[in-house]
Amino acid sequence: MTAAHTPQGSRVLDADDISRVISRISHEILEHAQGAHDLTVLGIQTRGVPLAHRIAARMAEIEGVAVPVGSLDITMYRDDLSLRGARPLHATDVPVEGVDDRLVVLVDDVLFSGRTVRAALDALSDIGRPRVVQLAVLVDRGHRELPLRADYVGKNIPTSLDQSVRVRMRDLDGVDEVVVEG
Repeated sequence: MTAAHTPQGSRVLDADDISRVISRISHEILEHAQGAHDLTVLGIQTRGVPLAHRIAARMAEIEGVAVPVGSLDITMYRDDLSLRGARPLHATDVPVEGVDDRLVVLVDDVLFSGRTVRAALDALSDIGRPRVVQLAVLVDRGHRELPLRADYVGKNIPTSLDQSVRVRMRDLDGVDEVVVEG
């Protein structure tokens, strides 16, 4: 995983790196959960959703059983709605197995202040009561404003507040990469 410079900034993860990270996180989740029997994976809109689907698919390959996967829209739970202006609403898609009494793994692309995760926990509490909630992120860039941490981290990328971390997913952007800009 070497940094490469692109016109957009410094690439810190490419498609192969992201694939390896997804595989590692999938194994770590299964090891901690002792299998996939009561797992539900929920991706936080937007880029957490394709990551969640890839993690669930990888776990299904490893375990030989389907892992329920869905998506969580946190737009109306954010504490910065008045600061950021109008945002499009996305679908919340809860698998038929639901979340009650299950180990739910929330998946997001970048962990920064922790406010997105807080909003996701609020949204999750409106759809059920999981037995355990864990967090998996592709990138942890630091600068937490809330006392939250990820259980599974693809890569820790120390950044300054002036920098931004851009995750691009082939499902949405046509390419898999993580770029630090600024």
